[in-house]
Parts: sequence; structure tokens; C-alpha cells
Amino acid sequence: MHISEGVLSVPVLVATGTAGAVLTVYGFYRMKADMMARTALMSSLFFVGSFIHIPVGPASVHLVLNGLVGAVLGFCAFPAILIALVLQALLFQFGGFTTLGTNVLVMALPALAGYFLFALGSKSSGRMRWLLYYLTGAVPVLLSAALLSAVLAFSGSRLYDTAKAIFLMNIPVVVTEGLVSMYLFNFLNKVYPDFLSKNHEN
Repeated sequence: MHISEGVLSVPVLVATGTAGAVLTVYGFYRMKADMMARTALMSSLFFVGSFIHIPVGPASVHLVLNGLVGAVLGFCAFPAILIALVLQALLFQFGGFTTLGTNVLVMALPALAGYFLFALGSKSSGRMRWLLYYLTGAVPVLLSAALLSAVLAFSGSRLYDTAKAIFLMNIPVVVTEGLVSMYLFNFLNKVYPDFLSKNHEN
């Protein structure tokens, strides 16, 4: 789900990059000392997720895990995802530095939906909790795919087909991450509930 350098039009790149930078600065501002270790952990999880690939026909897509990151960190998801993207760009040439702000926006902004869906799930019980935990993982990925497709489409008609293909290819990721989120959060609620509730108490 990384946007490479040289793909976007300049106006789209500047607008999305600026928005991503502003929200990341706000995320750093919101980060308290007791959130730093958790932010580092979730940044590592996001980094590793890019190497877990799901076959889709002749190609493959990778896990995003922004719903999980957002559920645990809230606005601190922005700096967590930024750090992971910088390392991916440095070590593996994923995305690039000119598109860093855009990639942060595409992946971290939808992560906030995971934060609010998880909060609703934590206050629910039974099947509703399972459903909301599923949506915590699925909805942010769906929104990221839609946002990525929109960014590409606004960069020129030549990218319309690419935008559609990317959105459709990420549907299996939406389903997979919903299932991962549903079972993981229910497990953590039983064995380590404080890990999930900490940021939601602030």
C-alpha cells in the first residue's frame, strides 16, 4: 500500500504530504512518556506486517495492521507509522521520502477509525463485541485502500485503472485483518486487558 515516488501530481503530493505532516506533529504532541514503549512496539508490528503477504491471483498484497495500531495508540499511530515507513524506505526502498507524508496520511488517518471502533467494542459484549473487534481491523484497511485509490485518481486519469485494481486487490486484506483483529483483541482482553485499555483511559 506504499505510494512510490514520481507517481502523484505535485498538487496532490503537497496537499496530502502537508496534511500527513501536521497530523504527525500533533501525534507527537499527544504522546506521553508512558506511551513511548507502546508506540515503539506497535511501530515494530506495523513494520513486520509489510512482510506478511497474501496471494491474490498472480500477485500478492501485504498486511497493513493500521487498525491494530490505531486501536492501541489513537493519534500516536501517526508517529508510530511514520517511524516504520522511514525504516522501510531506508532499508527496503518501500515508498520513498517525497511521498512519506502522503503514505503516513493514507495509513494513519484511517487507523483512527480503529481507535473508535475498538472503544465501542470494549463497551459491548457478546456477538456485538466480536463484530466491532472485527470491524476494528477491517474498516481502517478498507478506508486506507479507498484513500489510496482516491489519491491516485486525483493525480490523473492515467491512474484510474491502477486505483481500481489496488482497491480490489486489498479486499482480501480487509477480510484477513478483520479476523486477526477479532481474535487477537478477544485474546488480549482475557490475558492482558491493561495493554488495551491504557490509552483509552487518557
